[in-house]
Amino acid sequence: MTIDELKFDEKGLIPAVVQDYFSKQVLTVAYMNKESLEISMREGRTCFYSRSRKCLWRKGETSGNTQEIVAIRADCDWDALVVEVIKKGPACHTGSESCFFNGVYQSDAHQDFSMDALYRLLSGRKTAPKEGSYTTYLFQKGIDKILKKVGEECTEVIVAGKGGDREETIFEIADLAYHVMVLMVEMGIEPKDIFAQLASRHVVDHKVKQEKMQ
Repeated sequence: MTIDELKFDEKGLIPAVVQDYFSKQVLTVAYMNKESLEISMREGRTCFYSRSRKCLWRKGETSGNTQEIVAIRADCDWDALVVEVIKKGPACHTGSESCFFNGVYQSDAHQDFSMDALYRLLSGRKTAPKEGSYTTYLFQKGIDKILKKVGEECTEVIVAGKGGDREETIFEIADLAYHVMVLMVEMGIEPKDIFAQLASRHVVDHKVKQEKMQ
């Protein structure tokens, strides 16, 4: 499709939902007109139209918190956009990673969870130790203890998987994931680093085929 096929409103604008490419977190909702969309596509960085100032503005032109565009998709009606970005710095003018941080409703049955939120929680246990916290205990013991736990949890995943117990395997994989994230915090590895590595592996299937042929 082309820009001309998009349905801009009576003011020549189209809403753009900006989403983190790695975490899929919604960062902000802004508006684009045809010119700002063309600039965004040409430069590979988000450029929006400010309804209050009535002018174009490039995200990060003053703050330095730019957004590199990975993909832009239109909805089924072609009157709204999702813009996937790799952000450099916070998306919100308040300094928050996302503009959506004011809770309005949360289901008791489904608590809010994300890998990024867990990572931030674990990081907090390292920078601000909490007495009685198992996570803080691991950080205090250091890398050797953390690696030992990762190894133990790997073995427990194998045992559970070999035993064919689905629920036990889920439980052990969760334990392994937790300890791996503790290791990541200890080594300064962020979730986006892992997602970027996985996203770069476009030849995984090809490599598997090569290994089978050897």
